Amino acid sequence: MFVAVARNWQTTPMITKEDGVRGTLLQQGSHQFKFLNKTLLSPDGSKEDPNVCNDGGVKEAKAVLRLFSIWATCLVYAIVSAQSSTFFTKQGATMDRSVGLGFDLPAASSQSFIGITIVLFVPIYDCIFVPSARAFTRNQSGITMLQRIGTGIFLYAVSMVVAALVEMKRLKTAQEYGLVDMPNALVPMKLWWLLPQYILFGIADVFTMVGLQEFFYDQVPNELRSVGLSLYLSIFGVGSFLSSLLIAVIEKATGGDGQDSWFTDNLNRAHLDYFYWLLAGLSTVELAAYLYFCEILHL
Repeated sequence: MFVAVARNWQTTPMITKEDGVRGTLLQQGSHQFKFLNKTLLSPDGSKEDPNVCNDGGVKEAKAVLRLFSIWATCLVYAIVSAQSSTFFTKQGATMDRSVGLGFDLPAASSQSFIGITIVLFVPIYDCIFVPSARAFTRNQSGITMLQRIGTGIFLYAVSMVVAALVEMKRLKTAQEYGLVDMPNALVPMKLWWLLPQYILFGIADVFTMVGLQEFFYDQVPNELRSVGLSLYLSIFGVGSFLSSLLIAVIEKATGGDGQDSWFTDNLNRAHLDYFYWLLAGLSTVELAAYLYFCEILHL
């Protein structure tokens, strides 16, 4: 398909003005990705060429490109999502995790707050949010798939703001108690301070993850269902790689000249708060790009 586009790049698609030739190109959605219409032509502009693509193939290619636009704008969401199992856990390991009777909550177990939030929020979403939204939108689902995804992206941005503020509080507490150079000492600050960001993650997942699954399944032709599912799953895989790349770049950029980087092993001297502010900013840009593509693609 895309080889044919390159081959016919200089071809003037006069044939698109004719009716009944390999399907009428001037139909709903044909104004998007017009360069793909060139695949319906041979390099000399004629229609008699066995290598010319058919109209169905063009439609499928346009559908994939529409999905790719949303896919690309959701990568920051996946980068943010990766932090719950990494830096959130490292933060928790430096905090007071006692829950009484001499029992300390393992830092890694704090990730379960996301799952618990999802389990508790799904009934609220189905029984309260959807009926309430339906009364205003007249949409059977309450809100559309894209609105659901956008809401989750917004909540992820908010969660990063909350995480940055909590980390600033943790660093300040460590300074007040003289624990900056004592990385193994617990900061006298309860683990529950991390609860709001975990809860926001859980609520955001109810909106975004389900919305993405529905979108990538619903917006592709039947023949490309597996492609849609692959695109959905690849968001998290590519997002994890990008998260590692971003951290490596920041580590190198901020850790030069013998200075502590944002991610130094001693979290009391690190600056996870800066990183969270950065992710909040990237999430805001992502949300703006997402809304832009939804508008221009008429999704």
